[in-house]
Amino acid sequence: MATEEIRVRGTVQGVGFRPTVYRLAKACGLRGDVCNDGQGVLIRVSGSEEALTEFVARLQTECPPLAKINELTRTPYKGKFNFNNFVIANSVNSAIKTEIVPDAATCPQCQQEIFDPFSRFYRYPFTNCTHCGPRLSIIRAIPYDRCNTSMSAFVMCPECGKEYHDVENRRFHAQPVACYACGPTAWLERADGKSVTASMFSMLDDVDAVCTLLQKGEIVGIKGLGGIHLACDATQETAVQKLRQRKRRYHKPFALMARDIEVIEQYCTINAKEKELLTSSAAPIVLLQTSDKKQLASSVALGQNTLGFMLPYTPLHHLILRRMNRPIVLTSGNLVDEPQCINNDEAREKLGTIADYFLFHNREIINRVDDSVVRVLGDKVQAIRRARGYAPASINLPPGFHKIPQILAMGSELKNTFCLLREGEAILSQHLGDLENAAAFNAYQETLNLYLNLFEHQPEVIAIDKHPEYLSSKLGKELAETNQIKIHQIQHHHAHIAACMAENGIPLDSPSVLGIALDGLGYGDDGTLWGGEFLLADYRKFQRLATFKSVAMVGGKQAIYQPWRNTYIHLVAANLWDECEQKYPDLEIFKFLKNKPLKLLNQLIEKGINSPPASSVGRLFDAVAAAIGIYRDECSYEGQAAIAMEAIVDVSSLNNDKETLIYPFIFNFSDSIYCIDPRPMWQALLDDLQQQIPQAVMATKFHKGLANAIVEMVKHLCQENLIYQVALTGGVFQNCILLEQVTKGLQSLGIKVLTHSLFPANDGGLSLGQAVIAAAQLIHEC
Repeated sequence: MATEEIRVRGTVQGVGFRPTVYRLAKACGLRGDVCNDGQGVLIRVSGSEEALTEFVARLQTECPPLAKINELTRTPYKGKFNFNNFVIANSVNSAIKTEIVPDAATCPQCQQEIFDPFSRFYRYPFTNCTHCGPRLSIIRAIPYDRCNTSMSAFVMCPECGKEYHDVENRRFHAQPVACYACGPTAWLERADGKSVTASMFSMLDDVDAVCTLLQKGEIVGIKGLGGIHLACDATQETAVQKLRQRKRRYHKPFALMARDIEVIEQYCTINAKEKELLTSSAAPIVLLQTSDKKQLASSVALGQNTLGFMLPYTPLHHLILRRMNRPIVLTSGNLVDEPQCINNDEAREKLGTIADYFLFHNREIINRVDDSVVRVLGDKVQAIRRARGYAPASINLPPGFHKIPQILAMGSELKNTFCLLREGEAILSQHLGDLENAAAFNAYQETLNLYLNLFEHQPEVIAIDKHPEYLSSKLGKELAETNQIKIHQIQHHHAHIAACMAENGIPLDSPSVLGIALDGLGYGDDGTLWGGEFLLADYRKFQRLATFKSVAMVGGKQAIYQPWRNTYIHLVAANLWDECEQKYPDLEIFKFLKNKPLKLLNQLIEKGINSPPASSVGRLFDAVAAAIGIYRDECSYEGQAAIAMEAIVDVSSLNNDKETLIYPFIFNFSDSIYCIDPRPMWQALLDDLQQQIPQAVMATKFHKGLANAIVEMVKHLCQENLIYQVALTGGVFQNCILLEQVTKGLQSLGIKVLTHSLFPANDGGLSLGQAVIAAAQLIHEC
């Protein structure tokens, strides 16, 4: 007989792991106990060598649906052992090294129960078990026990208590377990404060009444899992427009929810991988290609050829949509640029002029968690926004990073996340939004404090972006000074590349990769703004080998929201403005620009006032889109013009390699760096405008020409440097057409291409890169 202590680390609390251990131990005839503690799950067990070997093997193959074993270690147990059976012991408080489980979509068994008239959970909107339900959104502290969640306000009834303590029941130690008799309740109220009378509805209950309200064209605020959403019927143009006007979200696409896959298939084409994502426990919003079968209200996704759909992920949503045969808009309940509302009073105050009705409940949301957004490209999943269902699940860091001190990385200004590094793993927060908004910055600080407390994280190093005005960087400096912690300032695009490397498991001491980082902008080492960079990089350092030609961002931030500014400055930088006056005076874009305050813009440029030079590929996209007539005057969100231009690309002609279908770029070399110059592209584009070539053709030629220029630059750099791998990163590479074309071109050269999957290519993944660079530099210093 052997007696062992088995330590299991990973996602092993609140997911039915201990009952699985209990069941397998009993099946293998073992004695001992299992408990949760700060490091994960601890098992003390005794039996024959054969039985122990079988037990450990089955533990890994029969893991519960939401569990993930990162590490399992076996050591001989030397302590006192007095067990005649196998039991589940109480949790033990100790140093916290375990994980917090992401919120999980309603499992099939719970779905079945809420629609079963003979179940005690029939139509109960907060039904859950260890395989599903709230986790991150309700937790205050670890261990993940009921007393450390917002469910502590609800005392279990005898029936729920019986299931909670029954090791054979799937609700064994399901911390949010509840029912009508003892759990949270939901109710409907009018946004104007008037009472909701029973005569208004002949429905089953308040939750069911929401469906009728949506069908009538009303806007309903719905308190869900990680925040409050605003909903309306996605097929009624009047309702969608009403929501846009009230929320002042005039153009950005709305997220959609549908009852089931069959409803989604009426509007989009869905492949097997996309269907798998939609029905997964993460249940993200999946970007899907539209079809010609049925059309939604035109205002749902203006200028898009994709729709963002999700399926119901809580019993509340399943019950609302039970009778809904068409999709609904389900967008964040917030004012423009502010964080999503999470409590009832806040929603009444801020959303009372947007919603007609509210469906509230009395289970407190501790952590705001937005919906995740993903897409499928080829056979690979790509995260656009990582939040509900995925965060804060950790990833194991590549070899070389396992003996590092605790590190905190503060992230970027936009699409912010922060990252905690500890003992060879990285924990990224959920998407926290744009910190330029005061409410978002306050929420960022609250979430950061919560994570530091939850994980008992005491950073020895803080990593920040080099941009001196980023609020996240300023806060990082304050924390470092207050706590006398060492600070590492990380270059923006180096962080993008390091994040891609870490996600792809590139070991610490691997040879440098060529990172291509294309985005809106980031603070460069030379004090200018970068945004189109070719960096030879490892985790510790980088060398800038090539870039795109810098042009002024006239008006600074205004250039992001007024694309015509970028068109004008690109034409000036290409020495084509005078030629436009002589050769293209009748072009629509030229006449448009002539009516703008160009004299003022020229003065700003000459005096260097609010016109920083930037090598931004994001702004190049905006410039081209405006030139061909897409969102020329104004955009309501960053990248709107570029996204709309991608949507009209003629996909069928992408594989045509005729030079006439590719806009040309040229390479220059100065100051020991190569530069991609778009001047010949602009000349060809102006000629096409003169000949009234269709927008779709010009958009296609630009995408193909840009991809071709990137591939040719890599080919050139490969001849001068030992390059075996290329990392594609930055927000511009969320453009499917560009990513596919560049990847295809590089693979044809025999180059291994690294791209993002688990974390966004945009600034949402930046904190991971900051953290691993700081860790690598620290290891190197030691």
